Amino acid sequence: MFSTQIVLAFAVIVCAYAQVSLPPGYKEKYPDTYKFSKKVRYPRDVSWDTQVGHGKVFGTLGNDETSLYGKAGYKGDIFNDHRGVLKGEAYGSRVLGATGDTSHLGGKLDWSNAAKTADAALHVNKQFGGATSVSGSASKVWNLDKNTHLSAGGAISQDNFGHGRPDYSVGAKFQHDW
Repeated sequence: MFSTQIVLAFAVIVCAYAQVSLPPGYKEKYPDTYKFSKKVRYPRDVSWDTQVGHGKVFGTLGNDETSLYGKAGYKGDIFNDHRGVLKGEAYGSRVLGATGDTSHLGGKLDWSNAAKTADAALHVNKQFGGATSVSGSASKVWNLDKNTHLSAGGAISQDNFGHGRPDYSVGAKFQHDW
């Protein structure tokens, strides 16, 4: 009987001095959550990035306030030599939400020459049950002499590929440093 009273007294003292710690900003971000919970869990994502061949396989699984999502893909160098650097990426994503689900597939190619004076890019994204968007850009710099440079470039994009007219832009710049 006496030992039970000592154990109960010790338990009461331990509970009285125990402090519950919350991460900074948790009270403000989650005001309706039980504030005396000892195990406060941060919303978190699970990501990975693994070297495979000349590239990387990557992915993310996570959630936010309204949905669950996942994205995975592969990115790597197609070539990296005297022709320049050509990088490619292919990816897919899936979002599950209360207002609906979406799936995307996409890819991109990015090229720059060995002298870093020219580059080009092509990006394609397809939404399942929806439109395909395509965008491309290119630019080049010519060094006319030590202090004079001419650069030009352009871009074209279309949110609903094959329907309507694409958006395009062209620009050029002449620069001479005195």
